[in-house]
Amino acid sequence: MMLLTAPLLMLVQAGMKPEDTERWSPVPPAVEAPEGRPPSDAVVLFDGRSLAGWVGADGGPAKWTVQNGAMRVTPKTGDIASRERFGDVQLHVEWRTPTSDKEGQARSNSGVFLMGLYEVQVLDSYRAKTYVNGQAASLYKQHAPLVNASRPPGSWQSYDIVFRAPRFDGDRLVRPARVTVFHNGVLVQHDAELAGPTVYIGKPEYKPHAAALPITLQDHGDLIEYRNIWARRLR
Repeated sequence: MMLLTAPLLMLVQAGMKPEDTERWSPVPPAVEAPEGRPPSDAVVLFDGRSLAGWVGADGGPAKWTVQNGAMRVTPKTGDIASRERFGDVQLHVEWRTPTSDKEGQARSNSGVFLMGLYEVQVLDSYRAKTYVNGQAASLYKQHAPLVNASRPPGSWQSYDIVFRAPRFDGDRLVRPARVTVFHNGVLVQHDAELAGPTVYIGKPEYKPHAAALPITLQDHGDLIEYRNIWARRLR
C-alpha cells in the first residue's frame, strides 16, 4: 500500500488524478545523436574536406587551406564566413593552436563570431597571461570565462555554444543576446548577457540587424586550425 504525503493526499481529496498533469503532444521530433558525429538535424559547416560552405571577406572563395581534415587560417587573407545564416543556434567548433613563444593576445589568436558580430575568443591560454575578458572562451571584452579549461597548445579543443540572438522591434532592443559556452566539456559561460556586438575599443551597443547572419572565423594572423564544425538552428 502506498502511503500518501500530506500534499498528495490533499490533491487526491480535491479530485485530481496523475493524468491531469500529463502532456502527450506535441511530440518532440526524433533526432539521431551518433557518438562522435553531428546530430541528424545539424547543418555541417565543415566536413574536413572542403571550404565550399564558406566565403572570404570579399565574398569570393575562402582562401584558407584544408589539410588532414582541418582548415587552417592563411594569414592576411581575411576572415571567412559561413554561407548559411543563423540566429538562435547550437554551435560545435573544434580548434587547435600551434606552440608559440609570444605572449598575451599575440599567443595564437582567432575568434568565433556568432552572427559575425559576437565573439567567443580563441587563444592559447594554457598557463599564459592576458586580460581575463580576452582569454580563451571569453566573450571578448565583456565576460571572462568562469574557469580556464584550456589544453596545451597542439591539442584539439572544443567549444559547444548555445546562442540566443538579440531581438529588435524596429530600432528598439527587445531582448539582448545571451550565450552559454562549454569549453572542452566544461561550463565556462552560463547564460551570459551581451551588452552589444564585440568591439575592441570602447563600450558595445546594439544596432538593429538581421535575424539571421553568417558565422565568422577570424584571421588574426596566426596559424589556427579548425575542424568538425556543425550548427543546429534552435526553435
